[in-house]
Amino acid sequence: MRTDPYGGIRWHWTTPGAQDILRRRALPEILQLHREIHELSQQELAYHLGYSTSYVSRIETGSRTITDIGALRHIAERLGLPPHCLGITDEADGDHQLVIQLADSVLRLAEIARQAGQATTAVAELWPLVARLEVRTADGHADLDTLRLLARAQVGLGVALGHVLPEERLATAARWTGKGLNVARRLGDPGLHAHALRHHGNELRKAGFHLRALDRLGQARDTARTSTERAEAVVLLARAAGTAGNAAVFDAAIEEAGRLLVEAAPTALFSEFTLHEVRLRGLMGTDRVAEAVHRLDRAPAAGPAATSQWRIIAAITAGEVLLRKGDPVGATQQLGSAIDGATLHRLPHQLQRAVRAGRRLPEVREQADEALARLRAELAA
Repeated sequence: MRTDPYGGIRWHWTTPGAQDILRRRALPEILQLHREIHELSQQELAYHLGYSTSYVSRIETGSRTITDIGALRHIAERLGLPPHCLGITDEADGDHQLVIQLADSVLRLAEIARQAGQATTAVAELWPLVARLEVRTADGHADLDTLRLLARAQVGLGVALGHVLPEERLATAARWTGKGLNVARRLGDPGLHAHALRHHGNELRKAGFHLRALDRLGQARDTARTSTERAEAVVLLARAAGTAGNAAVFDAAIEEAGRLLVEAAPTALFSEFTLHEVRLRGLMGTDRVAEAVHRLDRAPAAGPAATSQWRIIAAITAGEVLLRKGDPVGATQQLGSAIDGATLHRLPHQLQRAVRAGRRLPEVREQADEALARLRAELAA
């Protein structure tokens, strides 16, 4: 009956009704729900637990109450439930509860580190958390809180890896965000699902899976609950459409993003600054170079919300447009600044962009190649 890496049947325990039963530690209802989920008779459940059918019947009717810790732990193990769902806190489960309590802080600190240009620190923080949660889940001891944290941690790890991996390895980042999306879509949490869709779509774009990226980002836009969620999905959709050369989707997304500027609060992902970069790159990607050149000088100030990564991205894009404009001096300045920033923040993907952008500028190409070689050596180590 296992239908996915985490045992698909367990998802029934994440429904609101099941969660209410688990919160109340109502053993009779837990046994009844387990039988319903697995389509078991009382006799079959009794065999699974190693008890007589009459004993299981008395537990389900409430005429037999179990208080023995050893018996409760045995039932929890056989049903694949965390022991605390039956009121037991052993050393291992207590340690896991401490992990759960600290996980939110780990996720927040990792996000802060990534946005501050320290994606390698974010990876180092998230990797052990993801490993711990995955082991717990694979063992069958996963409650709703654990699964939510697992989805967030997998998506966060994928996004952080998308910063520090070179282009040829970006599919790894997309796989991690995809794993988080698979968990999120099963939990009935619209906000978490939309969050995972946005980030998975963006990592698919970076890895070169353009059609799948457009599909996920279109879903993220359509399922957004707030103007901010929709704005972040739309700007990423415009970015993916521009990369794919899909002018129709790009134009529609850019137009909607412009309208959302007056509705949605600025974020690190969505602002006038990020939208300007996405517009320039999309115009270049859809063969409208003259319009990109025309809009180049209209760049808004980066503002405090702009991350180091976005500033580097914007500088590379500006350098590309300046080259097409016929301004190699200006392009050299922009690309040189971007290379310095990408080297400082260990962003091989952006260095690879700079290498391509500066292919007609030997000095820029040499600077980017040398920086990229150093980062590759570090990654290999």
